[in-house]
Amino acid sequence: MKKWTAAPAPSGGGDILGGFGDFLGGLLLRRGIYTMDSARDFFACESLSDPFSLRDMDKAAEIISAALEEDKKITVFGDYDCDGVTATVMLYSYLEAMGADVDFYIPDRSEGYGMNIPALTKILNGGTQLVITVDNGVSAAAEAEFIREHGAELVITDHHQPPEALPVCGACVDPHRADDMSEFKDLCGAGVVLKLLCALEGDENFVMEQYSDLAAVGTIGDVMPLRGENRYIVRRGLENIRQCQNLGLERLIRSAGMTPESITAASLAYSVCPRINAAGRMSGAYKAAMLLLADSTENASRLAEELALMNDERKKAEQKIMEDISAQLAADPAILRQRVIVAAGEGWNHGVIGIAGARLMEKYGKPTVVIAIENGEARGSVRSFDGFSVHRMLTECSDILTKFGGHPKAGGFSLPADRVGELTERIYRYAREFYPKMPVQEICADMEVTCRELTEENVALLERLEPFGEGNRQPLFLLKGCMVRSKRALKNGLYTSFEVESGGVVLKALTFKIPFDKFYPQAGQSVDMIATAEINEYNGKRSVNLKALEVRPSDFAEDRFFAAQRVYEEISRGEGCDKRLAPRVIPQDRAALMGIYDIIRKNGGMSAEDIAVYHGGVNYCMLRITLDAFAQAGMIELAPNAERAVIIPVKTKSDLFATGLLADLKRQFAAE
Repeated sequence: MKKWTAAPAPSGGGDILGGFGDFLGGLLLRRGIYTMDSARDFFACESLSDPFSLRDMDKAAEIISAALEEDKKITVFGDYDCDGVTATVMLYSYLEAMGADVDFYIPDRSEGYGMNIPALTKILNGGTQLVITVDNGVSAAAEAEFIREHGAELVITDHHQPPEALPVCGACVDPHRADDMSEFKDLCGAGVVLKLLCALEGDENFVMEQYSDLAAVGTIGDVMPLRGENRYIVRRGLENIRQCQNLGLERLIRSAGMTPESITAASLAYSVCPRINAAGRMSGAYKAAMLLLADSTENASRLAEELALMNDERKKAEQKIMEDISAQLAADPAILRQRVIVAAGEGWNHGVIGIAGARLMEKYGKPTVVIAIENGEARGSVRSFDGFSVHRMLTECSDILTKFGGHPKAGGFSLPADRVGELTERIYRYAREFYPKMPVQEICADMEVTCRELTEENVALLERLEPFGEGNRQPLFLLKGCMVRSKRALKNGLYTSFEVESGGVVLKALTFKIPFDKFYPQAGQSVDMIATAEINEYNGKRSVNLKALEVRPSDFAEDRFFAAQRVYEEISRGEGCDKRLAPRVIPQDRAALMGIYDIIRKNGGMSAEDIAVYHGGVNYCMLRITLDAFAQAGMIELAPNAERAVIIPVKTKSDLFATGLLADLKRQFAAE
């Protein structure tokens, strides 16, 4: 469960409302766009800034141009993710079109990120005189020195945070260099290459026509914020994709069940980019690059199908990891009561553990560490949310890690397999010392609205904000006090369709997040929800439809729930709690136990979280402790995290206050 927040209404209207109206203008104000000038910057970016404003871009263009004139052999050294693959293809195809003696190298995931000496040895022994990195290289000091010692030149293009001392090379183009004075800093690797091509070609419009499609895919795949120049790159790229500029990309889109004409930034993110990434995760990104370079329908179709199969294999590997972790949680439910979830396993594909970690974090609302162990080495991936820094955690544990890196919300590391247990304890200790009260994962709506405000005219205005993506997500709306009028199952109960009414206005809603048998609101019940709003066209008629992410009863006491959840976990970890809370969070008599038992009996299979949400009189901590006591006594079957509680018939009565969990807690609080 996430904590709900909504951006506060701005105290002043600024001068923007006159130009955009109350609805769209209010939304822009809540997103920090306060003036007409800032609004124009957001909506009207129609070109890239001067590529030569990037530090060393002039040197990079000069070195590459000289290599072309002198017919030197050039190798583009890329990376195995979506950004690295698209950046590699962009630069390689441009240089090849210019008549260069050029090839490219994309390492396997087993080689690790960035340049490595064995690969460079092979490349340089093959006669390469100029190495150009894309989406990597800014931290490769040893590899840069290796290239210099072998008499070759190096040009680095990257977008990652650089170290204090840059590698020794002919040119290092990275917008995050401390001495870089360029305007826009949020380019991905493919975006930096796009500007390099503009510098080499001297004709931005030509470069955008030829390469913005791949740059858009790289920008979306690397989850870069879609504002400023990135917004322009993606918009132009989508226009090119809809005209089928790249045969391999066109085949890839169709293999995902879509058409180029209907493509959006969201569909690229969820259907196309994962297929490119799957190649690097499961086999080798080389095939993804060859697909984007394909010059025949036959080759493009074959390679697109191979990537689709790799994506299926990626899903199977991910599912295997999730099943293994579920088994671990069933055997040791205490893992879920820790501040950070840590799971490790032998034989897990290290290319997909990050995806598994993200799924676990989303499901349980906690920072998550997933570790793959193989041949004595452990590789881990971490996922988190605002308020808990992954990079700080890894830094605190760095003395036992052989390698690590990351950002506040994500990171990766490696260490000897025999130290995984030690790392787990270090992570638990770190979280306990630095986060005695853990942050709660949030979902933040852009603004609170009523059904009456979501008119067809207002919702149609939202199209002006597209393309949606990181840093410019599809607007989320908080709607309170909506009465459920009806509900029905869709796709054999996987999804739920329902109608809500407020202020005399009825809207249709759909949720892909809640299956029909878990959609507990009944007709006539008042609910709050966080949803997106879209225009739906059917049989020539247009209407506003809502897509609900979360739905709750209108009287749900959120702060009380999270406080009780925290106390339950503190008690479960043996940390105790304030003695004054005991009467409210621990059952005191048989009547309290029987009240919860009746709820379970009447709502078989309901999770503890849903019981707390839809039976508002039940304290979550008391509920969980009671469920644990019932399970200990063999009265119920309890799934990990109390996701399901089912009564087991018993023939003999037992006094739960005499022995077991409740007796232990009674003694503990009496002693304090």
